[in-house]
Amino acid sequence: MMEEKVYWQNRVAFILASMGSAIGLGNVWRFPYICYKYGGGAFLFAYVVVLMLIGIPLLILEFGIGYKFKGSAPYSLSQVRIGNINFEFIGWFAILVGFCITTYYSVIMGWSFDYLFYTLKTMWGDAPKEFFYKNVLGLTDSVFNLGKIQWHIVIGLILSWVWIVLSIWKGAKTVGKVVYVTVTLPWILLIVFVIRGLALPGAFEGIKYYLTPSWEKLLSPELWQAAISQCFFSLTVGFGVMIAYASFLPPKSDIVNNAFLVGLADAATAYIAGFAVFSTLGYYAYTMGVSVSDVMKSGPELAFCTYPTIISKLPFAPLFGIMFFVMLLTLAIDSAFSLVEGASASFIDKFKIKRWKSNVGISIIAFLLGIIYTTGAGLYWLDIMDHFMNNFGLFLAGFLECIIIGYIYGSENMKRFINEVSERKIGKWWNISILIIVPISAFILLLVSIIERIKSPYGGYPRSAEAFGWGSIILFLILSIVFSRITKEEK
Repeated sequence: MMEEKVYWQNRVAFILASMGSAIGLGNVWRFPYICYKYGGGAFLFAYVVVLMLIGIPLLILEFGIGYKFKGSAPYSLSQVRIGNINFEFIGWFAILVGFCITTYYSVIMGWSFDYLFYTLKTMWGDAPKEFFYKNVLGLTDSVFNLGKIQWHIVIGLILSWVWIVLSIWKGAKTVGKVVYVTVTLPWILLIVFVIRGLALPGAFEGIKYYLTPSWEKLLSPELWQAAISQCFFSLTVGFGVMIAYASFLPPKSDIVNNAFLVGLADAATAYIAGFAVFSTLGYYAYTMGVSVSDVMKSGPELAFCTYPTIISKLPFAPLFGIMFFVMLLTLAIDSAFSLVEGASASFIDKFKIKRWKSNVGISIIAFLLGIIYTTGAGLYWLDIMDHFMNNFGLFLAGFLECIIIGYIYGSENMKRFINEVSERKIGKWWNISILIIVPISAFILLLVSIIERIKSPYGGYPRSAEAFGWGSIILFLILSIVFSRITKEEK
């Protein structure tokens, strides 16, 4: 029996859901660091350029695909054909990459759940770094020394998956209600942290590190590579999520305006997060009597080591600790359930199964696969898989998507459809972006990533560990073709 198609209750629900998918942990712990590393204000300028030339055009494309074909990424791309050949497998590849990301993204949520408890008594004491790596992760000395399963992380992981499943239980109908809280709450908390951070001594020294432009870095290819990579990562394009979300849009929905709103909101959130991060880092450096560059970290170490240290120094430390980890959880949940929803919608379209069966089945499989990340070597495996999914899976999916729609379906055909339903019209600049700028950028980044891995293994890990990353990409390509062939036979 086919599931009845559910649409977004209103435009606000769709925009908030899309913003929630785009705005995630990377806005807080990745963007500010990259901005600092690549010239402050110069990187901000480069990022805005990339957003306009690559990010927003890709968002418009994915919204257009989902809205026109009214289905998940595999279904939508199966409608593009050359004779008897369709391109459903590309949609499945994007979905499988996104699914893989949820297996470890949910573990990071599990850490955050644990820290809600730890922060009540600031249990990390005077050594938050040692507490995180030793007590929380039980980190071993090598990638193949798995150590023990950390059961407190497993409990947090279970809580994460229960939350994810409940958030997408009835698809767009449930998501459209959840995002009113999970998208707006982290914004409120982020603003609180900005205001509190700017009031701390040493804050403006940190802001100087964040914003002072090094314009000469605009000539560096590395800066532009970082800006393009961040744009792909941040907007959740190439995972099939935005295609699925757009398929739930009711008639007469404005594609172009929605894409601009989502893209600009994501960039603004990352920019504002930089003030929260660097003002507190400035304060931390001030109290330690060192330079801001000496305390600058990114990723999990920033969130679970540096920030707890800073929180311990603040009045009402438990309160600010709870607020911080609630902010991390609400930033993460929208991105997590959007990736699961993209996968669930794909299986519903393909097998015509009940939504609850798809939601629960996908979540159980992802939970079981995520157990590897709760072991003592979990952080190593998380790092490896994240690198391969984002640097190979994402760029490959984005490249193929542009080729299929731009050259085979026809960018002019898609542009004509998008303009018919949008107040703001797109012109030749969009065709140029989809036909030339985006595919060339994605291909170059993919090629650079491959060359880098041929030269040396990622992160100093052994080649045998790196093989699991390569193997996952190859496996997803094979599964994508298998899934698309099953569909073809059923037809």
